[in-house]
Amino acid sequence: MTPLKGSFYVLILYDVAEQIQLDRLRAIIGAEPPRREPSFKHRAPDYVRFEPSPVVEYTGSITVSGGDQFESRIKYFDYGVVCVELELPFTAGWEDLTRLSSRLTSAPEIEARTLELAQAQLSRVKGALIQPYESWLSEDYYVIHITDAGADDAAGDPLSAAVMLQGHGENVARMVRGESVALSESERDEALTARISYYPNDLFVAGWVAALVYDTPESAGAIVQLLEYANSQLLEYRHYDEILTRVLKNAYEMLEHKGLPLIRHWRMARQAERLNAMRLDIIELTERTDNAIKFLSDMYYARAYRMASSRVGVADYRNLVEQKLRIAADLYQFMVNEFHQARGFVLEVMVVAILVIELVHVFR
Repeated sequence: MTPLKGSFYVLILYDVAEQIQLDRLRAIIGAEPPRREPSFKHRAPDYVRFEPSPVVEYTGSITVSGGDQFESRIKYFDYGVVCVELELPFTAGWEDLTRLSSRLTSAPEIEARTLELAQAQLSRVKGALIQPYESWLSEDYYVIHITDAGADDAAGDPLSAAVMLQGHGENVARMVRGESVALSESERDEALTARISYYPNDLFVAGWVAALVYDTPESAGAIVQLLEYANSQLLEYRHYDEILTRVLKNAYEMLEHKGLPLIRHWRMARQAERLNAMRLDIIELTERTDNAIKFLSDMYYARAYRMASSRVGVADYRNLVEQKLRIAADLYQFMVNEFHQARGFVLEVMVVAILVIELVHVFR
């Protein structure tokens, strides 16, 4: 059989700061001026781009996982996420590529090396980070990009997506699941449901661990960037979910705190103010993340992005964040009402006290 040719991509993303000043970052690392990204193969409106475009820094080659040599680069997104991208070219058969995918998706050394690389590079650009975090959340994702899968025996044309799935659907399903052993028929079919093709001889299959892209290098570049963006969104929503969990916990503890009702209600004003400020900050950050790239509803890349983001879990975490934001809004309103009631009670007591004093003075 004709061997497969392409590249294996490792995408490790870290949430490192609330924001990265890209203009200042470019000045520090000497990066080129921003270009319109990504460069789409299929028809797309001019405004469908990353805004602002992430800054890309090439960091040379690194050796990981038993001698595999990857080319590396780092992408900096303005909403505080960095993506370490590793690329390993391959020439292999279907079974060999499936085993390679399984080995690399479960290699702990890769994440350790990317973390070292990210820490080393970010230590040089601290001046461009706004409110850097002490601990980083991370997400990892893998892309198997096949540029050449041989020819269709019938016509000599490049192998079509239909023929690839018919003859090697089991391998494709194992790759996007990161599995080294055979899957059940139902699991294989479920893994292959998230697929899309534009032409007969291209294919994009998304999984929650990895994705397979069968296309030219120029066309696959846009899909890889969409996968990076989807995982960066997932990372941001995970971050917001953790923040809201802590904030709501503090609010519940305040409501359950034992003490004088008047003092407790008076303290609610400060807690409500902090809660509402945090809620508004998260709403602003989610809008900035959402507006980083825009799509039309029926465009090919919009459908590809929705499919990929659904697989990696963006929608699930977004629903969690939105639900907690609604709870935070309700808690804020409740705490403000409690404060107003306490203040009203104090004012009433003061008025009564003044009247009593006046009456005592009159009777004297």
